[in-house]
Amino acid sequence: MAVDPETARTIVGIIGNVISFFLFLSPVPTFYKIWTEKSVQHFKPDPYIVTVLNCLMWVFYGMPFVHPDSLLVVTINGIGVFIEIAYVTIFFLYSNDWPKRRKILVTLLVEAVFMVVIILITTLCLHGTKDRSMLVGLLCIVLNILMYGSPLTVMKRVIKTKSVKYMPFYLSLANFANGIVWSIYALIKFDAYVLIPNGLGSISGLVQLALYASYYKTTNWDEEDTSNQSEMELQDSKGPNRA
Repeated sequence: MAVDPETARTIVGIIGNVISFFLFLSPVPTFYKIWTEKSVQHFKPDPYIVTVLNCLMWVFYGMPFVHPDSLLVVTINGIGVFIEIAYVTIFFLYSNDWPKRRKILVTLLVEAVFMVVIILITTLCLHGTKDRSMLVGLLCIVLNILMYGSPLTVMKRVIKTKSVKYMPFYLSLANFANGIVWSIYALIKFDAYVLIPNGLGSISGLVQLALYASYYKTTNWDEEDTSNQSEMELQDSKGPNRA
């Protein structure tokens, strides 16, 4: 029995939601450590704060008056907003000095103002979903590309040290699968703004898997190097390419 494109797109989108949800949860061990030790230690809130804005932008992109028929984009990124805010809240609570807390508050305020400006421009100055999709979609692509900086840092470290100890295999595999699934979703009912970041994400995941295969045998698994933990955290926190 043939499956119509809309049903296939829904099924693929649901699969993408499931994969993305678990990717959003990938930093949980980091935050459990922060919670139990009552300190943010060497970890930084920046990736999570940026991800809040990224998710908010994708939620807005999926609104019917911006880009119709994108409910599954809204659902996973809406969940992502709450998860990332929870992460940022934990950072705020366990940051031991006011300057760190002030930085978090100021950055979130700037993001909120930015979102309000984009919403006002989109709804008041742009008429029709085509123009609205273009503006918000391009901003989403830019945010996603900026977030690729963290795995690039990890990959550079892998090549330099010939070690994949701090590039978790299953996370790289999940990122690759996530990019592929959302790329298929975007191709069924062509959506360039979803396809471009997730296409790049799948390529990034494939490169990570290739590096893992290349440097697995040269990895010293017993080596202790706490300086890499922040880089590993950055890769974990990037989460899915929020389609």
